[in-house]
Amino acid sequence: MVSHATKGSSFGRSARGYCKGSRLFRRIQIFRSPKLLIHSVTMSTYYETIIFYNDNSSEESGDYDLGYEEPCNRVGGDDFQRIFLPTVYGIIFLLGIVGNGLVVIVMGYQKKVKTMTDKYRLHLSVADLLFVLTLPFWAVDAASSWYFGGFLCTTVHVIYTINLYSSVLILAFISVDRYLAVVHATNSQTTRKLLADRVIYVAVWLPAAVLTVPDIVFATAQDGGSRTTCQRIYPEETSFYWMAAFRFQHILVGFVLPGLVILTCYCIIIAKLSQGSKGQVLKRKALKTTVILVLCFFSCWLPYCVGIFVDTLMLLNVISHSCALEQSLQTWISITEALAYFHCCLNPILYAFLGVKFKKSALNALTVSSRSSHKILTKKRGHISSVSTESESSSVMSS
Repeated sequence: MVSHATKGSSFGRSARGYCKGSRLFRRIQIFRSPKLLIHSVTMSTYYETIIFYNDNSSEESGDYDLGYEEPCNRVGGDDFQRIFLPTVYGIIFLLGIVGNGLVVIVMGYQKKVKTMTDKYRLHLSVADLLFVLTLPFWAVDAASSWYFGGFLCTTVHVIYTINLYSSVLILAFISVDRYLAVVHATNSQTTRKLLADRVIYVAVWLPAAVLTVPDIVFATAQDGGSRTTCQRIYPEETSFYWMAAFRFQHILVGFVLPGLVILTCYCIIIAKLSQGSKGQVLKRKALKTTVILVLCFFSCWLPYCVGIFVDTLMLLNVISHSCALEQSLQTWISITEALAYFHCCLNPILYAFLGVKFKKSALNALTVSSRSSHKILTKKRGHISSVSTESESSSVMSS
């Protein structure tokens, strides 16, 4: 017996009913949970259900009242997901492809030695670029159904998880790098270079990759009859434990612990700069973009993390359940989770509006690109012209 997830338009921790026939199926809605982080990238709400199979029942079975609450009904939930989510994903996809693609291209054209922060932001843009490439799949899934099979289902789960954890860990690394540059400016260059060139792969990308193991094990596409879903499917006996464990993992590893590192580093930096001389003015300007980037990231993710934390407490019966709270919480989670993905677009936007060096590098990259294109076109035209001349000459000779 397995616990599997199915989407529905109504809420509820439990329901009652039966299907007439030689075999009785009782569908008990155990709990509702958002498709957060690692469970699925589709960000839609689903039910964890257990189907009890009874061979000894008869067709004349009466009303099997199991003593559970009637489900909370959600009006317009499906329409919200079919319209709102694909629209948001489409906007994020376009902005993310253009913005992060530009950052990667500009960094590639830079001939001068990149700063430590530039290296971290390049890592961040690569992660975000990979993430936005999965959004068209989830837009189709939210609007209709999952048509892309089990392999792509697992793949997009893996990419999502890597992006989620690598992004916040890279921001933590940026904070540590800024701390070393400001507080230990005279003797930290070697350490900073080691962190940016070597340690980041071991402390960011490797843990993010390891945390995708549950996606590889549990994420799959499942045919639910009217539609196919792509999500994690856990064994029924331990589904509660898996759900709670992965939620707390997301909150702690993906938000709280890196957040503590970031806040600690910047509090020390602010204290240092407040005591600095005029020579610290340039450092304050250099920190501006990074601080805003970090604040924007947490502004995006904090509302969603609060939502799934409250929902997890409700799941564990720490908070009493009510239909009004459940419906409000579901709407909150759906909106904040979808909008949280705008953090994928913030990195290039902040570069463009706040990074003077990036603007110059972008102009240089565009100039080099236009010159290269002009040279290629000139060569092609010259080649076509010479071929045409040779053709005309041979035609005259033959006549």
